[in-house]
Amino acid sequence: MNEREDPARILVADDDRNIADLVRMYLAKAGYEVTVARDGDETQKLLKEQTFELAVLDIMMPGPDGLQIIRNLRKRSEMPVIFLSARSSDIDKVAGLQLGADDYVTKPFNPTELVARVQSVLRRSRAGTEPAGEQIQVGELWMDVRNRQASIKGEPVALTPKEFDLLATFLRFANITLDREKLLDLVWGTAFYSMRTVDVHIVRLRSKLEGSGLKIETVWGSGYRLVEAVPA
Repeated sequence: MNEREDPARILVADDDRNIADLVRMYLAKAGYEVTVARDGDETQKLLKEQTFELAVLDIMMPGPDGLQIIRNLRKRSEMPVIFLSARSSDIDKVAGLQLGADDYVTKPFNPTELVARVQSVLRRSRAGTEPAGEQIQVGELWMDVRNRQASIKGEPVALTPKEFDLLATFLRFANITLDREKLLDLVWGTAFYSMRTVDVHIVRLRSKLEGSGLKIETVWGSGYRLVEAVPA
C-alpha cells in the first residue's frame, strides 16, 4: 500500500459471509479501511451515502447484481471497481469491463493476489502513468495528466481511470505500435490481466475519440497504434 496519511476506504460486497470476511481480513491487514455489504440493496445504499476509493463487488448477489450496481454507479462516479465472480466465461468478463470495471477476479482466488490487484488499481487511479503536471495536445484532443482531465474541441470527455491511463500511454507513443503485453505492462502494471482486457478498453476508447482527429489502429499480428485519422 502506498504511504498515505489516511488509509483508503474500500467497500466489499458479497453475500457469501465467509468470502466477505476473508477479503475484509486480508485488506485490513494490508492497511485498508474496509466496509462490508451483504447484498445489492445494501451495496447501493452505502455507495450513495458514503465515500470509498474502491469497491470489490460480487457479480451474483441478492437484489441488484454487480453488473446493475456498476451500471448505476458509472452514471455519477468513476470510482475503481473490481468484480468477484464464480462465473469465469469471457462473456461475463467482457460485460463487466464494458460497464467500466477495472478488474475481474474469478472464484476461488488467492486472497494475496486480490490484495495485489487492489493495490495496483488504487495506485493507477491515484497517480496515473504520467509525470505530474504534464499536458498533452494532439489533434483536437487535450489531456491534463496531473488533474486527469481530457477534452475534445474543448468539450470534456468522460474516461474511466483505466481509459485515461491507456489514452495517455497511446499519446506518449503516438504512431508507435504497442502490443497487448506492452500495454498491460505500461497501463495495468501487472501480468494478472488477460489480453482481452486491452481489447475491451480499446473498443471503448475508440468510440470516445470521435471528433478528435485521432484513431486507434489495429496492426494485425502486432498490436495497436494511435494515428491521425485520414478524412474520408
